[in-house]
Amino acid sequence: MSAVPEMAHPAQAERPIAVRVAGVDKTYRTKRGEVTALSALSLTVADGEFVTVVGPSGCGKSTILKIIAGLMPPSQGSVEVFGEPVTEPRSDAGMVFQSPRLLKWRNVLDNVLLPIEILGLQRAKYTETALALLKLAGVDDFAKMRPGELSGGMQQRVAICRALVHDPRLLLMDEPFGALDALSRDIMNVELMKIWEERRKTTVLITHSIQEAIFLADRVLVMGGRPGTIVAEVPVDLPRPRHPSVRSTAAFQRLSTRIHALLGVDYA
Repeated sequence: MSAVPEMAHPAQAERPIAVRVAGVDKTYRTKRGEVTALSALSLTVADGEFVTVVGPSGCGKSTILKIIAGLMPPSQGSVEVFGEPVTEPRSDAGMVFQSPRLLKWRNVLDNVLLPIEILGLQRAKYTETALALLKLAGVDDFAKMRPGELSGGMQQRVAICRALVHDPRLLLMDEPFGALDALSRDIMNVELMKIWEERRKTTVLITHSIQEAIFLADRVLVMGGRPGTIVAEVPVDLPRPRHPSVRSTAAFQRLSTRIHALLGVDYA
């Protein structure tokens, strides 16, 4: 597949660009030689937009997220977030990983407030924010409990609250629900949708689940095999807020079929 040119989705065109990735390559040096993870990858995300990224395993999905976050530099190309070149980790970005990565010796509230301590902000000013996020995520009753007392899904809700507590402008999520069972994953999709509707953060979410990608996104970006690049973008023109029942609609199924085809999946 060849890369497609950048196109502005109507909802995107009305808003300023929050993330701009231009011609990014990423090459890793290994004992067996160089491995090119990304090649000439370009994308944009509008301010307040929810974009999901799907693609085959090993295509560099997590790599591009880490580059946007400033956790690793590109080998070539440029990345801008809110008009500024990304040269180091950004304090205005929150990141959620597949594993919640909560500190087992701290209670839920203290885990959520960890970024406040790391950034040198005043804890007292953000405690109310942390509690409000926990309430929004439906885990405020567990604020004084340790992570080991919570289910995997509840721990991931806490991780999302932690990523949002310092009010970042950008939320980056790397397979945040990949380790959950199907029912917990569906529940978390709805919870994340609720949080996003409330906060409207610019969000980029990596996932292997096409249904999850469609359910959450304004646009789905489809990556090809390694070296990864964007081969297509699929606008998701489903009304918000979305109920899980939208997955059974003909419009949803058409989107799913199109993305499966772009990924080369044939059920015939």
